[in-house]
Amino acid sequence: MGAVFTGGWPWACYAFLVGYFRRSKIESVALASLGLAVGVVAYYLMKGILATLGGMYSSGASSSGIALWGVLAFFFGAPLGFLGNLAQAPGIGGLFFRLLVPLVAFYETSMRLETEARGPSQVVLGTWTTVRFAALAVAIAMVSHAVWGWWRSRRIGSAGVGVG
Repeated sequence: MGAVFTGGWPWACYAFLVGYFRRSKIESVALASLGLAVGVVAYYLMKGILATLGGMYSSGASSSGIALWGVLAFFFGAPLGFLGNLAQAPGIGGLFFRLLVPLVAFYETSMRLETEARGPSQVVLGTWTTVRFAALAVAIAMVSHAVWGWWRSRRIGSAGVGVG
């Protein structure tokens, strides 16, 4: 779990999904920002508490680190919530927005595999590789579903037009 939550994509996914499941654009923006900020602060507080209990130092769990990431989360949550709300558009119209999270996950984990390949353990590398392939599979499934729906609606529409 630690390997997954050190990346930015699950946090982006959270804010995006908050926006996706809200009808109002204003609610999408506000709730994604607030939820992401609260989630990031809670994450760093728990990280700090667990490190203290284990007698270790936790980088980023200082009050200035929590404040910085909390503020950044608040400001990045708004556009992600808004984009999630736009992803509600059915069919190919919302496809680009729905593909944002899988593409971000694929890109981020690819960069991590490239730059940090020697540092992390095999478990972390395996986790990033799994996320990368899952993101690719989800993106392919989303595109396939949108194209299938578009093709099917065209076929049904053309079959309904006939000589009467």
